Amino acid sequence: MLALSRKPPASDDPEVTPVAVDATDPYAVQRALTGSDAVVLAVRTSPADQEFLVGATRAVLDAAARPGTRVLVIGGAGALSSPGDRDLPVAENPAYVPDAYRAVARAGVAQLHTCQAHTGADWVYLSPPAVLEPGERTGRYRRGTDTLLLGADGESRVSAEDLAVAVLDELERPGPDRHITVVAADR
Repeated sequence: MLALSRKPPASDDPEVTPVAVDATDPYAVQRALTGSDAVVLAVRTSPADQEFLVGATRAVLDAAARPGTRVLVIGGAGALSSPGDRDLPVAENPAYVPDAYRAVARAGVAQLHTCQAHTGADWVYLSPPAVLEPGERTGRYRRGTDTLLLGADGESRVSAEDLAVAVLDELERPGPDRHITVVAADR
């Protein structure tokens, strides 16, 4: 497995090979992805840099399109519709996105639009729920499409560990939808 990053940390795992690559350099990305079965793109900047996010996403989609490599983009919850109001994007809903995070949420929407505009790549955009944080790995989650999911408690959350399970599940058994989301399974 390759772990691509601008400044990849060393890995103690013999099955992980760190590779330095500039995600906005299409030729470097194409060389790095040669022979890959699938790509998971998880890119965010702080502060939000929409131009970088869109450029990096486009470079990965372009590189993956040529050999037909599947790309799973871990995007943002802002690209989802609000529960109860499909016309209100989560990125614009203060109930889920405080003003301080609005630029990050809007960058995620632009990233989804970049995927949707790309006609040659095999991609799926995974929007996490409103709250994604480290926690317990249960291996259980509920899957949806383009609307923010809420648990029985009214919360939209999942552990990072269960999001990783959802990523692997989608790579191993791809569903029919291009835009998906998950939320912790009710207990």
